[in-house]
Amino acid sequence: MGRLFWKFFLSILLAQVAATIGIGGAFWLRDQARQRPAPTLDSGPPAAIALNAAAATLRHGGVAALRQMVGELRRPQVYVLDQHGRDLLGRSVQPELLAQAAQILADNGADKESAARRMTAPDGTQLVVFASRTFSRPDGARGRRPDGPAPGMMPGVNPGIGRRIGPIVAIVAAVLASLLFAALLAWYFARPIRALRSAFEAASAGDLAPRFERTSKGGDELSDLGRDFDRMSGQLRALMDGQRRLLHDVSHELRSPLARLQAAVGLAHQQPDKAANSLDRIERESIRMDKLIGELLTLSRLEASPGVLRREPVDLTELIDAIVADARFEIAQADSAVETRILVETEGVLIVNGDPDLLWSAFENVVRNAVKHGAAGALVLVTLRAQDSKVRVDILDRGPGIAPHDLPSIFAPFFRSGASASGVDGHGLGLAIAQRVVHAHGGQITAANREGGGLQVMFELPRG
Repeated sequence: MGRLFWKFFLSILLAQVAATIGIGGAFWLRDQARQRPAPTLDSGPPAAIALNAAAATLRHGGVAALRQMVGELRRPQVYVLDQHGRDLLGRSVQPELLAQAAQILADNGADKESAARRMTAPDGTQLVVFASRTFSRPDGARGRRPDGPAPGMMPGVNPGIGRRIGPIVAIVAAVLASLLFAALLAWYFARPIRALRSAFEAASAGDLAPRFERTSKGGDELSDLGRDFDRMSGQLRALMDGQRRLLHDVSHELRSPLARLQAAVGLAHQQPDKAANSLDRIERESIRMDKLIGELLTLSRLEASPGVLRREPVDLTELIDAIVADARFEIAQADSAVETRILVETEGVLIVNGDPDLLWSAFENVVRNAVKHGAAGALVLVTLRAQDSKVRVDILDRGPGIAPHDLPSIFAPFFRSGASASGVDGHGLGLAIAQRVVHAHGGQITAANREGGGLQVMFELPRG
């Protein structure tokens, strides 16, 4: 269960407890008022028998025997007071009973048939003994005496009014408390929901600015939902910006070869004798556009399907050897040199599970970049080695490297560093494709500048 559930549950529970206590307390007070006994001396036959028995017990057994007898007697209730007005059993005696007993003793003196009597213990101790009882009203509830109002009530006031007003006030208070808790709970839920609604309306209008990162400080699910909305809107904003940037870059990259194609076609029309040169230009630009479109399709496919659908064992050693052989063939007439150094720390070949075409594209792009941007005659080094459950491939060149502030952006589509892009053909998609291929295979790719100049691109792929 979430925190929001417990807040909702405890709020409702608190409201119900308040209502229950209020209503239950009203009925309990009413019942207590009905059941409260009116203190009255008992002068009936049972009381007379009890008082006679108390006198006999005191005469023959003393105070101790009388205390035991009074303690065992349940009805009627007999009180025995010493010279200081304290009950032998330590019970509290209501002032009404004391007043009635004093009045009877003053009126009747030593009358042995009265409801209150003075008794003398064998040791000479003077005791006052009397019995108490409560009367029953006609409706069956125990309460006030039939000859007067209940203690504490004003003469002439109907006691039923007080008994009716008390429960009504308690019920009204409980209802108001329940309404207060319900209003607070509704306000607590409605406030963030209204904020979310306004945020959705703004998002539908194109405003994806964050709205809850500073205003939502709580720790419940509604606050988390607001922060999740901010993250979602931030990702949508980044994707939309990326799409606009990608569309702009693609348009820019396609405009240049298209312009050269149009110029070559126009030149062929104007100078038919130089049509061969124009056709060569048209062919080169067509190849360049075809390569750009192919890279764009590969990048789009990797972004649309982050996972690799085709998986098979791929020997990275053989794959890198073939890529390096192609690179050597292409630069055979150039001054640069590409040397492959393979370091294998475990027995056997280095195998990974994946798509060989995608892996070929990723490594080829980086190797070609190293050859293009490397200094004339410099060494491009490609190393492979096993690291626990991974295979690491490092491609190092001695080119101009990347400006430190540009390193976090080199895997973005169409990124071309100013220091490395001058005079070099390319579209800035090679590293972007390599990154997405490596991530699709569950690996990592990073880049760092080398000491002494150049760039080092590091691949880590899970070992098959």
